[in-house]
Amino acid sequence: MLRSMYSGISGLKNFQTKLDVIGNNIANVNTYGFKKGRVVFKDLMSQTTAGASSPTQTRGGVNAMQVGLGSQLAAIDTIQGSGSLQTTARTLDLAISGDGFFMVADSNGAPVDGVIDEEGYNNILYTRAGNFYLDKNGYLVNADGKYLVGHASDTLSIDADDSIDGTEAEQQKADNGLADIAGNVAEEVDFAADISPIRIPTTAQSMSIGQDGTVEYVDYKGDRQYAGQLILAKFPNAGGLQKMGGNYFQPTANSGDPYAQVATVGGIGSVASGSLEMSNVDLSEEFTEMIVAQRGFQSNTRIITTSDEILQELVNLKR
Repeated sequence: MLRSMYSGISGLKNFQTKLDVIGNNIANVNTYGFKKGRVVFKDLMSQTTAGASSPTQTRGGVNAMQVGLGSQLAAIDTIQGSGSLQTTARTLDLAISGDGFFMVADSNGAPVDGVIDEEGYNNILYTRAGNFYLDKNGYLVNADGKYLVGHASDTLSIDADDSIDGTEAEQQKADNGLADIAGNVAEEVDFAADISPIRIPTTAQSMSIGQDGTVEYVDYKGDRQYAGQLILAKFPNAGGLQKMGGNYFQPTANSGDPYAQVATVGGIGSVASGSLEMSNVDLSEEFTEMIVAQRGFQSNTRIITTSDEILQELVNLKR
């Protein structure tokens, strides 16, 4: 049987995978925080029909003769380049300008009378999609209801019975301890037991989120108060993260352990409130790659049909 036919089949399979990835990229061109994929090929094994020989006293060396047997997938990469920022002017729309991921998670305890008493997070996932909301209890959550991971203030200025002097906001931020951690926050703070979700009281007049992820609000009496600070994460090999669907990533054996810190510290980017990161898919590039994949697919079908015609000629030798 002709080797070219099986080489053509391997090419068809690979270009079909390439088209699948391109189709997924185009489908997510307007998905916030989406990171595009890329298919890389490599050659399959080669059959050696004659080995190489070294030079002699009277003749030069001879190269090996090999026939390739097709192609295979080398990798399907996730390109972690940043997308463009879209201005929304909504405080809870957040984007990261630079490296890093938002962390979202489930809480260890259910709210009791609107308050989560049990500290800690579990099932932490990572995302670049920064469309966040306040739930009915005032906690920062994403569209799936997962809590935005951060270090919340121990006290809130809610009403006259539970009031805080506005001059204590900066001291409360200093007391959270994050500013004193120069390295990986995850090595100093137990996310499963030591910190809890950030909450904004219903009586707050307004809220803001700074470039370093500091969440503040103006309380019922007009004083600026500290609510907490976001904790972001980055990885030694962000391309090694596994996509989980829903704009989520999770670590793998090749991504490395997360390095957690506040924004603008330790190589982590700044938080841009009022903006969302768009997909990093470039439609012109995707359409060009689609044309290349389509022509490559067609060329491999020609290899198969040509091989079939040659086999037909061989069959017709005996009439």
